[in-house]
Amino acid sequence: MHIQHFIDGKFVNSLSGKTFETVNPATGEIIATVSEGEKEDAALAVAAAHRAFEEGPWPRMRPAERAAILRKIADGIDKRREEIAQYESRDMGKPIREALNFDLPRVAHNFRFFGEFAEVGHTETFDRKTDLMYVLREPAGVAALITPWNFPLMLATWKVAPCLAFGNTCVLKPAEQSPITASLLAEVAAEAGLPPGVLNVLHGFGPDAAGEAIVTDPRVQMISFTGETATGKAIMKAGSDTLKRVSFELGGKSASIVFEDADLD
Repeated sequence: MHIQHFIDGKFVNSLSGKTFETVNPATGEIIATVSEGEKEDAALAVAAAHRAFEEGPWPRMRPAERAAILRKIADGIDKRREEIAQYESRDMGKPIREALNFDLPRVAHNFRFFGEFAEVGHTETFDRKTDLMYVLREPAGVAALITPWNFPLMLATWKVAPCLAFGNTCVLKPAEQSPITASLLAEVAAEAGLPPGVLNVLHGFGPDAAGEAIVTDPRVQMISFTGETATGKAIMKAGSDTLKRVSFELGGKSASIVFEDADLD
């Protein structure tokens, strides 16, 4: 199995031809080879998202039109729920029961919920008798979405669904440990009629690679990252030159403590 990038509505290999392997953590079995994105691939992905935002129909659609496509994505996820759950379990090691009965229903729900939420969004007005002030919410632009390994698709759709619902475009970079289901999401989105360039999936690593390239690109307006604190600090610094908006969920929780008298054998 070979996993490619999804850029401008097409599945493509890295320009360099480089790949890396993703393995089943329970067995060490190699599940797939994955295209390893570098700065040049990141530039193509961001360019596609930028073009889709500046010239494409997505930001200019009515919220109801975008919501209809997001519902089709949710339906597509439901149809492939068993398949996607199997890959999620093999790629990152969680029990199939959790992937099938918890993660995948939430994945589909995210697209339905945020599609409906965008439909009922409204402009706030403040009447001061002498004048009228209002708050107009508009799409921000291109978002870089970087997700962790522990809930690969569910956390990806927590970012992708609201991003798309409100008319933005994005480059999604999943964790290198669990890249498969992000590509399956791209398949489903394309089948649902999402315009080219609105969702791009870029595989690879962080520092001096695909991840760093997308967060430093001046065409990216906002960054959403879930992961460790040190990386969050680096991303915030990298985005500060162009005043990128950032949304972070950082740091670990639910730590396991191993005491000195533990029988490690």
